Amino acid sequence: MPEAEEPMQYEFRVRGPVPENAAETLPELDSVMLADKTVFYGTVIDEAQLFGLLARFRMPGLLVTQMRPLPY
Repeated sequence: MPEAEEPMQYEFRVRGPVPENAAETLPELDSVMLADKTVFYGTVIDEAQLFGLLARFRMPGLLVTQMRPLPY
């Protein structure tokens, strides 16, 4: 039986400011605007959630330019 995955903190960088209605489609993530990008961050519990988040970024047309796990 495979081991359960440990939740991890992730950061997603999106080019430009993100409209509030687009950010609301990702309620489990916090966000902050930095210069020419918006940074989303939060806990991702498993690979299925990670891929689901990436798909939800694409739905309103947001381009993830960088994604990385963060140390706890």
